[in-house]
Amino acid sequence: MIRLMSALAPLLLAAGAASAQDHSQHAPPARPPVQAPAADPHAGHVMPAPTRTADPHAGHDMGAPAQATDPHAGHAMSAEPDPHAGHDMSGASPGSSMGPPDVPTSADDEGRPRQPPLPPAALSGPTHAADAIWGTDRMTGARDILRRENGDVRATAVIVDRLEAGFDDGEEGWTWDLAGWTGGDINRFWWKSEGEGDFDGEAEGEVQALYSRAISPFWDVQAGVRQDLREDGEDPTHLVLGLQGLAPYWWEVDAAAFLSTEGDLTARVEAEYDQRITQRLILQPRVEIEASASDIPELGLGSGLTHIEAGLRLRFEIVKEFAPYVGVEWSRELGDTADLTRILGGEPEHTRLVIGLKAWF
Repeated sequence: MIRLMSALAPLLLAAGAASAQDHSQHAPPARPPVQAPAADPHAGHVMPAPTRTADPHAGHDMGAPAQATDPHAGHAMSAEPDPHAGHDMSGASPGSSMGPPDVPTSADDEGRPRQPPLPPAALSGPTHAADAIWGTDRMTGARDILRRENGDVRATAVIVDRLEAGFDDGEEGWTWDLAGWTGGDINRFWWKSEGEGDFDGEAEGEVQALYSRAISPFWDVQAGVRQDLREDGEDPTHLVLGLQGLAPYWWEVDAAAFLSTEGDLTARVEAEYDQRITQRLILQPRVEIEASASDIPELGLGSGLTHIEAGLRLRFEIVKEFAPYVGVEWSRELGDTADLTRILGGEPEHTRLVIGLKAWF
């Protein structure tokens, strides 16, 4: 029976396959044959379940993952102050009005907001609190030293503004213009001397002794006496009242009025300016004007403007304290003074080449 079934099994399988393919009349178009999948080399083998790797944390309570710790946790982080807090920035646009800037000024306190007055307790203590610790005698001496070293410094200077030789149509001469001072920033003693001579030994000039006091950061008022030194024996003495300082655009100005013991009133104004071409090469224009309130025949002066000088000097600073120069200077007597000069046989106008030295120490 078993052999019969074994013999019939191939026939039955062939018949079933034939019947399954007998649909030619209503089946869709034939498709390309599908390739059978490759035979599994492990077909029919019993494969044991794969062994899992043991979890090292199995049975441990891991909880929720921890968050990163804040390094600033518990710190009170105060807000950084605004550097513009309290500033009115509404006027920043062009054309808008803005108040004065909150910056100190060198002249007064108008550039800063008004400050509240000091509380009464701030001025109720001793004048010098350090006296209670170190003693009045020791602190008085220390304050005197501090005052001298910081606000009462004494100094001395000698200034050679012009020491030069001039050459004019065969005539040669020399000129000096010297000054010096000693004192502090406010009060000083000034001396000044200027004049001219020739190389034959004749010379005439003047010497001034002045008390000078600062009235502003750039201006001093000066008062004193002037003594003239002349070859003809006429040596008048004058009272002097002057103003010396630094004008706008860096013009150095020295102006003075002179009242002689004879009652003659004269005046003189000098101005000069240093124009730096390089750090060592400097061009200096200089102007001097003199005037008299009345005719002074013995001095060869007429009323009004009497004399004018204008010059250019180019100097080279070998060091700041020592500078030789060359230049040209034009001078002229004016008005009635020019007429008196012609009467006495002189020329009212001169142009000369100058070579000289400027120094200070």
